[in-house]
Amino acid sequence: MHNSSWRDYFKWGTSPFWVFHGLALSALFLPFEAKHVWTAVGLYFFRMFFITGGYHRYFSHKTYSTSRFWQFWIAFFAMSSSQKGALWWAAHHRHHHAFSDQPQDLHSPKDGFWWSHMGWFLSDRYGKTELGLIADFAKYPELRWLDKNWWVPVATLGVALKIIGGWTMVNWGLCVSTVFLWHGTFTINSLSHVWGSRPFKTSDTSRNNFWLALITLGEGWHNNHHQFPRVTRNGFHWWQIDITYYVLKGMETVGLVWDLKHPPASAMEQRPLQKAS
Repeated sequence: MHNSSWRDYFKWGTSPFWVFHGLALSALFLPFEAKHVWTAVGLYFFRMFFITGGYHRYFSHKTYSTSRFWQFWIAFFAMSSSQKGALWWAAHHRHHHAFSDQPQDLHSPKDGFWWSHMGWFLSDRYGKTELGLIADFAKYPELRWLDKNWWVPVATLGVALKIIGGWTMVNWGLCVSTVFLWHGTFTINSLSHVWGSRPFKTSDTSRNNFWLALITLGEGWHNNHHQFPRVTRNGFHWWQIDITYYVLKGMETVGLVWDLKHPPASAMEQRPLQKAS
């Protein structure tokens, strides 16, 4: 188990996290237009796709294949979310699956909601990229460079927004959007292990949740994922909306990705057996 203190949430290296929160809050009290709000919404979902389809389903679990060229850009767009490097993210996620809800797990809700939600991410305990856990992708020098310079995609997005629409566009398109993106992503570590149904009796506390699936483009079908972590599709039924999978299927159609992995037929017939208490 992890003993955390308030200092874990306010390390010097995490100051941009809190600065972004302050700037996002200030946006509500400054003049803005509808285009600023729509930019924030669009960049939330654009980057959420690259987190779920890139960081998670590609780099963490290799549930499909792509070219080295698109591999780089998938990492670049995902890293514009300001959730550190692709290698860092995927290595820590692989560790999570190896020890899910066990004492070694980095972000189990058993250590407290706020620790699982964001404390582990803000703490400097896990700042190092464990290259041994991600050796299959760490062999690419361009990915190692991006991982060390994870701020470059974030800064690139900020500069582009400044050129397009000035500082107000930066505030909404980068700060507001990123704050919502952080907390939307973090719900999968926190809420999806305590709130929802459990169609599969996994060894952890992972659960399926329709609402979390909507805001994370399909990651809310978390119990499905923990049962079959190496498949591309998280939503196994027509009513289990999985937008990330739909986009990847579209990309497969035009040849950008291939070898999508699918769950067994038996999984598609499974129904929720246990509700969260």
